[in-house]
This record gives sequence, C-alpha cells and structure tokens, in this order.
Amino acid sequence: MAGDVESPYAWLRLIASLALATIGGIGLWSVVVVLPVVEAEFGTARAGASLPYTFLLIGFAVGNILMGRLADRFGITLPLCIGALALAAGYIAAGQAQSIWQFALAHGLIIGLFGSSATFGPIIADISRWFTRNRGIAVAAAACGNYLAGAIWPPIVQHFVETAGWREAHMGIGIFCCVTILPLALLLRRRPLADQVGRPVHGAQPTPQVSADPPTPVVAAPGLLQSMLIIAGLACCIAMAMPQVHIVALCVDLGFGSDRGAQMLSVMLATGVVSRLAFGWMADRIGPLPTLLTSSGLQALSLLLFLPFNGLAPLFLVSALFGLAQGGIVPTYAMIVREYFPQSQAGVRIGIVLSATMIGMAIGGWMSGAIYDATRSYDLAFVNGFLWNLLNIAIAVSLLLWLPRRPIFRAQPA
Repeated sequence: MAGDVESPYAWLRLIASLALATIGGIGLWSVVVVLPVVEAEFGTARAGASLPYTFLLIGFAVGNILMGRLADRFGITLPLCIGALALAAGYIAAGQAQSIWQFALAHGLIIGLFGSSATFGPIIADISRWFTRNRGIAVAAAACGNYLAGAIWPPIVQHFVETAGWREAHMGIGIFCCVTILPLALLLRRRPLADQVGRPVHGAQPTPQVSADPPTPVVAAPGLLQSMLIIAGLACCIAMAMPQVHIVALCVDLGFGSDRGAQMLSVMLATGVVSRLAFGWMADRIGPLPTLLTSSGLQALSLLLFLPFNGLAPLFLVSALFGLAQGGIVPTYAMIVREYFPQSQAGVRIGIVLSATMIGMAIGGWMSGAIYDATRSYDLAFVNGFLWNLLNIAIAVSLLLWLPRRPIFRAQPA
C-alpha cells in the first residue's frame, strides 16, 4: 500500500540495506589493500597487480545489470542470497590462488559478478522505491555502504594480512560475508505494494497515484539520456580510480608503508560517506543535476591537489578533501534515472549506469598502473584523471541545460 512509502518500516529497511552494502562492499576494497602483497607474491608489475581489481570491477559492472534485473522481477532477497554464497566461494578461491590470473579470475567471475554486485546497484534501486520526498538522502545513504566498506574494511584486512597471512584473511572474509548477509537478506523479503514516483516540484508532497503503475516521465530522447549517463559514469570514475585504487601503493613508494596507505584510504572513504549524505540532502532540495555538476567540479579540483604534495600529513589532508568532493557523483545518477525513467525499469537502468561507473573504475585503476609503469611516477596519472573529469563536467553541464528541472509526466498506456 502507499503507506509503505516513507513509513517507519522504510527507514528500518534503509538501515538494513546500509548494513548489507557495507558488508558486501568489502569485495571492492580488500583487493586494493593486498595489491602490494600480491605484486610481491606473484612477481608481477604494478599494472599486472592491478588486473584483479580490473577484473573485479568488470564482473561487478555486469553483475549490477544481471542482479538488477533479478531484483526487478523477484525482489531484492534472491540476488542478495546469491551474492552471499558467491562471496564465500570467491574469497575461498582467491585465498587458494596459485597465480595472478587465478586470483584475478576469482575476483572477476565470482566476487564481482555474483557477489558484491548484489549489494550495490540492486540495493540502491530497491531503496529508491520506498521513498519519494526523501529519495535523495535515502539513495545517498544506501550508496554510503560502498564507502563505509572502504572506511571500515581496509585496516581490518591489513591487520589480518599482517597477522594471519593474506590467504587466510581471504578465506575468513568469505565465511564472514556468508553468515552475515544471508539473515539480513531475509529481512528484506517484503516488497512495496505501490510506488509513488517522482515529485513534480522538489520538496513538495507527492501526488498519490491511484494505479500501482505510475506515470512515465517524458524525455525527448531516453536512449540519448541513458547513453550520456553511461559516458558520464565512465569518465568520472576513471578519474576517481587514481586515488582510490593506488593510494596504498603510492604510500609504499613514498616510504610511508602500506599500513599508512590503508589508513589514508579509510580517511578518504570516511569523508566520502559525509559527502554522499550531504550531497543527497542537497539533491532533495536543488535536484540531482546541479548536485552532479557541483560534486564533479570539486572532484576535479581535488585531484589536482595531489600533485604538489608528497608529505604524510598533506596527503592525509588532500585524501580527506578528495573524499568530501567526490562522494556525491555516483548517487546522483540513480536519482536522475528515477526522475526521468519509469520505476519499473529502475533496477536495470540504474544497474547499467552504475555498471558504467564500475567499468570506469576498472579502466582507471589499470590505466593509472600502466602510466606508473611507463613513467615511474603517478603525476601523469593524476593529470589523466583530471582530463577525464573535465569530460564528466561537460556532460553534467549539457544535461543541466537540456533536461527540465521538474520532470513532466504522462500516463502509462492502458
């Protein structure tokens, strides 16, 4: 019933969704922490050691679409159960890998494709169905699970890598994910009976819909809009990948050690949580398009700040600023989809756009490693990220000028 939307249950569901995203999000960050160890273990170059992360995000990208389609059809519980089992199998396989290729395939084909993907895009699409007036903050909060995972997990993983070994740490992670995600997934079996879609005016009370099938936003060229969002997602995350993927390796190169790098990554992602919530609050008031442009512009500026600083304290400060700048970008794509496309397509369309962001992270992580191998420095990698960020800004400006700030709706055909 319509009362499900914005209800106390919806907020409790958001808390459970955030917990699931935080647990499942470990798949995106554990591989970053062990990058230096894996590089030494398998005797590979920096670009080669980045391959598991690249494979992981490619699998994660495809998985967001597949799991989003499953969630649209059967609800969120089924993909979450699949994800829990896949995380267990994938981490156990990674812990037993005997080559960099086995390690990369375990991350790409199991952890990414069927595991962590279930706890990102599908959860964001699902929670968007439970909120109207507060959709921006709800979507941003659910998306924070990704960053909370990055803030919480790296020091924990680093501790167990140092005390128990990276192989044992991976097998322990897999077991933990399975036994925690499965019971939480069962709590989300309930589905909303109606979804009040879109607010014609930001902040206004939604108009109740008599039909369970809501009106469709009028977009002059939906295919073009989807394509522009895909390109924007690629560009912003190629830029975003440089600090997030290589900050641990950068700290090792500068002589600070991997433990400092893991702490720096945690600071970056902890401030990213604050950023996502702040930009979600902003999107509820000014709309997702201006919010996208603001966050993207700040990310570009913060990327340039990495170039002149190589001391420990300045790098911690710049990492914190980077997290505060970029956290609002990715959730705004989900908000744009929910405002300008029918809710029945939410899982697939949000999954496609978020998959593009993951492919961007995969390309950016590999590209930065390749630039480092060629130049023995990360300076050009930061410049490369800045240039890709400019493309994202250009698309954000184009969308702001093209799309109506207040979506127009039409009735669904009978």
